[in-house]
Amino acid sequence: MREKKTVRCIGGGPGGLFASLLLKKQNPDWDVEVYERNRADDTFGFGVVFSDETLGNLKAADPKSFDEICASFAHWDEIDVFHKGKCIRSGGHGFSGLERMRLLEILQKRCRDEGVNLHFEVEITPETLPEADLVLICDGVNSRFRDARKELFQPHLDWRPNRFVWLGSSRKFDAFTFYFRENEAGLWRVHAYQYAEGKSTFIVETTEEAWQKSGLSQATEEETARYCEDLFAEELEGHPLYLNRSVWRQFPTVRNQRWTAGNWVLLGDAAHTAHFSIGSGTKLAMEDGIALRDALRDASNIEEGLQQYEHERKPVVASLQRAAQVSLEWFEDTERYFRRSEPEEFAFGLLTRSLRITHENLRKRDPEYVDGLDRWFATKKCGLEIGPAEEPPPPLFTPFRVRGLELKNRVVVSPMCMYSATDGIPDDFHLVHLGSRAVGGAGLVLTEMTNVSAEGRITPGCTGIYNPEQVEGWRRIVHYVHTHSSAAIGIQMGHAGPKGSTQRLWEKADFPLEEGNWEIMAPSPIPYHPESQTPREMTREDMCRVRDEYGEATRNAEAAGFDWLEVHMAHGYLLASFLSPLTNQRDDEYGGSLDNRLRYPLEVFRHIRSLWPEEKPMSVRISATDWAPGGNTGDDAVRVAAALRDAGCDIIDVSTGQTVSYQRPEYGRLYQTPFSDRIRHETGIPTMTVGGVMSYSDVNSIIAAGRADLAVIARAHLYDPYWSRHAAVALGVDPQWPDPYKSLDRFNFRFE
Repeated sequence: MREKKTVRCIGGGPGGLFASLLLKKQNPDWDVEVYERNRADDTFGFGVVFSDETLGNLKAADPKSFDEICASFAHWDEIDVFHKGKCIRSGGHGFSGLERMRLLEILQKRCRDEGVNLHFEVEITPETLPEADLVLICDGVNSRFRDARKELFQPHLDWRPNRFVWLGSSRKFDAFTFYFRENEAGLWRVHAYQYAEGKSTFIVETTEEAWQKSGLSQATEEETARYCEDLFAEELEGHPLYLNRSVWRQFPTVRNQRWTAGNWVLLGDAAHTAHFSIGSGTKLAMEDGIALRDALRDASNIEEGLQQYEHERKPVVASLQRAAQVSLEWFEDTERYFRRSEPEEFAFGLLTRSLRITHENLRKRDPEYVDGLDRWFATKKCGLEIGPAEEPPPPLFTPFRVRGLELKNRVVVSPMCMYSATDGIPDDFHLVHLGSRAVGGAGLVLTEMTNVSAEGRITPGCTGIYNPEQVEGWRRIVHYVHTHSSAAIGIQMGHAGPKGSTQRLWEKADFPLEEGNWEIMAPSPIPYHPESQTPREMTREDMCRVRDEYGEATRNAEAAGFDWLEVHMAHGYLLASFLSPLTNQRDDEYGGSLDNRLRYPLEVFRHIRSLWPEEKPMSVRISATDWAPGGNTGDDAVRVAAALRDAGCDIIDVSTGQTVSYQRPEYGRLYQTPFSDRIRHETGIPTMTVGGVMSYSDVNSIIAAGRADLAVIARAHLYDPYWSRHAAVALGVDPQWPDPYKSLDRFNFRFE
């Protein structure tokens, strides 16, 4: 756009200043004005943090401000985590701290140099806003301008439960430092870093309960500082804490359905926030300015440019906000890990808390740290004997023992329905499908959901284990796995219930058959889809019959030689439909409270456990949340897992959703792992995590941090049956090719 434009920026923080600077530089004839209600030297907080990557972006956008920033910042590479009297240090992180006031001075000067007009102590309202071609809304979390058009932007503010306070200290920190200290009120967390010579930020965070119990809810700023000085006297080494609007706050997660409305556009905290534990909101706001400049440069008009800005920038921010959400929840729930975890696991969990930093990513940054972590995990957690000169295996390739079975590694081939059986009988397809993945190196291979009766099938192509022909088909597959691989093989047993009698995946999944439907049943007569069959409500006689069918299937699974048995209580199938209040609306002893809804699934589980050999493990797959209002949540999942643990379950296979067709999952990489993490730590039962596990490094990260004991891989195993052996090659571990494949020891694969 070459024609002259008028730009009004509401808010004189770093984000608004930087966006205004970049637009003026790109369009020298534009009239750009910034309005800030506060003084030029009035700011909240002490320092801001930039990663090396962010600084690279700022350098490309405006080299002059970058040079000024670099002349003023404090740089560090290490992160220190203090836990139970031990300091765990990880290097190679590359961060810089800068005094917030110094950053404002740099950006204000750069704006004036380029001809941006700055107005401080000027109160502008939506009604008194001067006419403009473009309005940048940069007035923060509680934006009045955004709220003036809230019906268009549709903002949502989620005020998080923890309390935190920004304090300053003269103590020098050589690394980004995390402290944890417990007193009679509760657990307190500190995020500390240096941002200038003799100046550091010292953020103290705690739960609402601890904050109230400590009396700080009634404290003055000065009283808060003295309390924290006493609490962290050892860590502060005699240095005092000082104040700058140091009042206790709750962090608001800000999201907006739209970022643009006419010629108004949201930037920075008015548009989005990301928790301080993963970086700086200032970084996000300044990168918004870069994205807006680029979008307007390539557009033919303002409207097109704003649409392009939102289209390109919003997904990037959403990804970061997902990581920030997981990170802030880790700090909200630190009590979960603080007492149970050893320092090595605790520190690694903190470093990888956002699920974006991985085991291999940390290895690139600091190989010595990761080698030490792997050695600790292999020797202390797994009991392996490894000499000082020996390389420890990565966590993925450590063994896992449950009852009388030891898995050679932590990789599980997920149960994946193939819909390819005839009359429930597994055939050559299933032999090749499961056999190839066993030869491919997984520690455990699980069958698809194998049904306990013909009426319990999802589709006509589903496998069963309710007649001799099916048992013989499975026995053949189990024999192959045991003969030609070191994998264990388990069967997942289930009953489709209200989701039965449907078409195959590649036809019209979850919809009734076009002809030949059989009667289906459920705890309540609620169809999965409006177009689905309506199941009949189960009677007590039905429950007894299905329980006995599970029992007979268990005997058949043992006759077939399976090493492991998993009961499917997830995804809206029969037993799962008893657990969820969305699908169980009975008014008898099997409906209502969670204890009542658990009654029948536990009855079935106990019956199976009584018939399954004592030395063989049993797992249960659950949906840890229904992703729908009024459905089961993570709190319910913890109670379900504890009840199953007490009934003799060895490990929980943690999945989510698929209970109702109107679910709204929050998809993303490793999106189900936090549920596994919570169940494992709060109940003490081992877990398996599934969903969005994308890489070898993901598995190492999950296992080493204690988020799960096994990683269940689905689509990646469809794509690559030899996923586990390829992981070994990539991670420098002996892939242990079977004898017929030994020539691969001298093979180097090339991608080009």
